[in-house]
Amino acid sequence: MRPLFEAVLLDRMRVRLLTVLVLSLSCSAGGQTLRKIDSFDLPGPPGKRFDYLTIDYNHGYLLSAHLAADLLYVIDLSTNKLIKAIPDVPGVEGVEYAPDVNKVYTSNWRENKIGVIDLDQMKVIKKLPTEAKPDGSAYAEPFHKLYVSDERGHAEAVVDVREDKIIKTLHFESETGMPQYDPVAKKVYVNLQDQNLIAVIDPATDSVVGKYPVGKCVGNHGMALDPENHRAFLQCEGNNLLTVFDLDANKAIAHLPTAGGGDVVKFDPGLKRIYVACSSGAISVFQEDDPNHFRKLEDFPVQHKVHSLAVDVRTHRVYAPEEQEDGRPVSRMIVYEAVVKQK
Repeated sequence: MRPLFEAVLLDRMRVRLLTVLVLSLSCSAGGQTLRKIDSFDLPGPPGKRFDYLTIDYNHGYLLSAHLAADLLYVIDLSTNKLIKAIPDVPGVEGVEYAPDVNKVYTSNWRENKIGVIDLDQMKVIKKLPTEAKPDGSAYAEPFHKLYVSDERGHAEAVVDVREDKIIKTLHFESETGMPQYDPVAKKVYVNLQDQNLIAVIDPATDSVVGKYPVGKCVGNHGMALDPENHRAFLQCEGNNLLTVFDLDANKAIAHLPTAGGGDVVKFDPGLKRIYVACSSGAISVFQEDDPNHFRKLEDFPVQHKVHSLAVDVRTHRVYAPEEQEDGRPVSRMIVYEAVVKQK
């Protein structure tokens, strides 16, 4: 019996070694899509939830909302150094930069207000009361208007950034997910996540000009756009799908599986990549081969509870905040470099 046992054990060891070798060859051949190149701690208390990030390309700043710490971080992208932790943004979720007025707008859900931050002063200068739970936001620069989804208020607030005044509130029969402004079509798109619909707003009149079903997508919350090819990418929280939506035909054309807990979606137009931050411990990465063909590249492993990210379209770097590392509380930003397989 002993020789047989040893033979079985040897076979198992060979299988394990072969598996490790195959995985190593896969990685060295460019199987991964991202590579960690830097990380740095942030001053907020560890173990607290982060939310949206955006990039101010005028100054080269990364703007990161630390929701549960009530802080907005201003980070220098050239050095990965913190410039300022701006307080007085209770429960900050959405964050949007308006370059023409050099101001940042925050969605402060704990006080149901939109914060106005002067970037020259690096401080909150005004607050605008709004509906329940302001969340994602989008800026339509040609119209000087900010659109803020009041998720639980079933509403979309429209802010004139020249006066810092809410000029209209659109109401829906659904919680509102992430809005996005399309600079090509000059339209604002809003997820109606309870109804599995996408709404279209004309910013010239601030009227709803259409509502369309999103196919098999359930709970469309996150959104990114490819304006050049007239595509929207919707993250479906209810069934862990990334849905590709044709903005000309107003219909879903593809559904691809994501890792669990998908939330924020970002698109890199240079690499034609879509990234979905998934709180189960992955960034799901997809490739747009052309406007009608999409494929999944991988579920890139990250820490659990990473549900937001930003993409620098100039460098193709991806930024993702962490609130834990292997279960240990942290307050940290991770920087990834895009890995591109050579043809």
